[in-house]
Amino acid sequence: MPDLPESDARKDSPADDDAERRRRRAQFLRDLAEARELRDRVQPRRAKTARLRHAMRMRTFRW
Repeated sequence: MPDLPESDARKDSPADDDAERRRRRAQFLRDLAEARELRDRVQPRRAKTARLRHAMRMRTFRW
């Protein structure tokens, strides 16, 4: 019998699929945060401007 592709093998257990998806998402978010920190260190002026812009957006946001 031929080997099933990984995606077909995972369809049998939705809990494993969900756990794998959460693991991949967590890794992606860690990488994204690391990239943001690196960019902020390399371009401090742009980071400061982005922080100020974000603060203004939060102040003017209506709940």
